[in-house]
Amino acid sequence: MERTKLKKVKKAMESDSVFHDLADTFKAIGDFTRTKILFALGREELCVGDIAALVGISSSAVSHQLRLLRNLKLVRFRREGKTTYYALDDEHIKNLMMEGFRHVSEQSGL
Repeated sequence: MERTKLKKVKKAMESDSVFHDLADTFKAIGDFTRTKILFALGREELCVGDIAALVGISSSAVSHQLRLLRNLKLVRFRREGKTTYYALDDEHIKNLMMEGFRHVSEQSGL
């Protein structure tokens, strides 16, 4: 019986690179500032200045965080004239954030 379970799980296992990518995603989300940025971008597409005002850090610091999030494909951007707008990359990221908030809310009784 136990061997069957082991074989089933072993067959479903992903490659090490997938686990590394997932761990990197959770590390990125695990940062307080980046979590706030992702929360804001889950509500609206925003420019760097708007994000800086919401999060309470410099535009330079926001740009640094967004570059990391972009490299991990958690956010995307588009340019409109001289302004660059950022949003969550896709619904998967939004759902991941929503599930995280739902978990925290249930644990804290909110």
